[in-house]
Amino acid sequence: MSKQEELFDIYDDKMNWLGAAPRSEVHANGYWHCTFQCWIISMEEEEPALLLQLRHPDKDLFPNLLDISCAGHLAAGETVADGARELEEELGLHVDFSELVPCGIFAEEDLVSDLLIDREYCHVFLYRCDQPLSQYKLQADEVTALFKVSAAGLERLVHGEAQQLEARGVRSGENGRLEPAELVVTLDKVVPHPAAYYDLVFNSLRKHGLLI
Repeated sequence: MSKQEELFDIYDDKMNWLGAAPRSEVHANGYWHCTFQCWIISMEEEEPALLLQLRHPDKDLFPNLLDISCAGHLAAGETVADGARELEEELGLHVDFSELVPCGIFAEEDLVSDLLIDREYCHVFLYRCDQPLSQYKLQADEVTALFKVSAAGLERLVHGEAQQLEARGVRSGENGRLEPAELVVTLDKVVPHPAAYYDLVFNSLRKHGLLI
């Protein structure tokens, strides 16, 4: 384990705590661990929109794919509430944990390769933020771009009811300045979360009146 390598709390398949292990070992051996995930819903325009981040090309998991607005692993000893720091680190948002709307916990298993097995207890939240995309501050080594998509359109896409989705957003340019960007989103450009995971998010949006 390198001096800088993170330690994660690890769990069994019933979410009983087993101890802690370095990140590389957690993913190599497929240990269950916890992540904080927050979907940002924007009501800036007439139609509710969700924000998708474009993962940095150097990420070990799903590089260059669109994913949850903001997400990160919980380090050993951290609580779920500590995960709210990810919003500031990745997107420049100062948000108190009490402002987040909980969706629930989703157990997700991704067998990326024989050497990379990702088993996460995903603590999923919603946060409404109507500020323009140009006001976000993207973490250079984590997030390459931030796109806004129709929430209803994304639901259709992940359930195979649509083939593509128009997205507009901002991308990090020279000197870290944000530049306007557009993208046609197809399912192969999105991190492959199970449909049940997305249902957890969309059902929560409807429960709280954020999606019809």
